[in-house]
Amino acid sequence: MSDADGPEVPETTNGTHVYDPDEEHTFPDEKLNELLPELLADPEVTAYLEAQNVNAVTRKGYNDHGPKHIEIVRNRALRLYELLKRGGVEFNGASEQGLDEEDEPVVIALAATIHDIGHVVHRDEHAYYSIPLAADLLDRFLPQFYSTPEAVRVKAEVLHAILCHHTEEDPLTSEAGVVRVADALDMERGRSRIPYEKGGRGINTLSSRAIEAVSLKEGEETPVLVEIEMINAAGVYQVDNLLKAKLEKSMLEDDIRIVAINTKSDDQLLERIEL
Repeated sequence: MSDADGPEVPETTNGTHVYDPDEEHTFPDEKLNELLPELLADPEVTAYLEAQNVNAVTRKGYNDHGPKHIEIVRNRALRLYELLKRGGVEFNGASEQGLDEEDEPVVIALAATIHDIGHVVHRDEHAYYSIPLAADLLDRFLPQFYSTPEAVRVKAEVLHAILCHHTEEDPLTSEAGVVRVADALDMERGRSRIPYEKGGRGINTLSSRAIEAVSLKEGEETPVLVEIEMINAAGVYQVDNLLKAKLEKSMLEDDIRIVAINTKSDDQLLERIEL
């Protein structure tokens, strides 16, 4: 898939943009390309991503919060970051810590990857449980790539972004806002596959099954246009409740336009919604 004015962007079969280290990006990605393969190969990270689905899906019947969810959130967060940078949006998290511009996508990728590890403790209030677990992981991982002062500052920004993916806490950085919004953008029907097959019929499961596709593009009125294809009005819950709540107070409300269209509006309840 290619944007009208941008480079070719690889996709998976479900429309998820995949971060490609060989692609020419608007942002400096040397540090990200050095760090990300090591993060994804880390056995502790891998174990967390698999274990965090037990409480979320097996025991509570929620939508997927495992490795696939994390992959989608990380890719969409980096895609959002790319489009926002291309649109001239300035990021304040890394810079206010005295870090380099190349540390911005590192903070985003790290936070997106480990934002849900608190699920291993409990689904409820999991963002708060993620903080001490992520802090221990980062204390071990970051010294491979940063001096001690730099590692402390990167850790601080990652933990802030992890905490603020929870709607009870307001992001104070654009990096945290990107992670928060990207978390809500994993909403297609594939995310509800596990609980649905196990008999789950809650609103999260049914509403996500109503979302056919999500695409992130350069916008005309805003740096980012998010297009959501629904196949019935149940998808309104994902858009008007979950995504809207994440976009509000994200620091990116004026930079992201969301358009959801019901392409099979036989129920005549809703044909289009915009945020």
